[in-house]
Amino acid sequence: MIDALKEEEIVNKVGGRFKLSTLIQKRLAAINSGARALVTCDSTNPMEVVVQEILQDKIYLDSSNKVQITGAGDETVGPPELDLSDL
Repeated sequence: MIDALKEEEIVNKVGGRFKLSTLIQKRLAAINSGARALVTCDSTNPMEVVVQEILQDKIYLDSSNKVQITGAGDETVGPPELDLSDL
């Protein structure tokens, strides 16, 4: 298990366990879909990369629970939304 997840620091940084879980899941989905890591990490484990991105304040959840990159304006990070209106 990743040691940082045992600490309250990461939970408090994000704003609670639910938000932490949501942020991790959404960012993992983005990385697994081909998004680049925002930090340099010795590990190839995507979960460790996401935890480091959170600890280094590179990503956060906005008020609508979308993953945002710190300092990137309104650019969301995650898999593209599907437009089902044409079906």
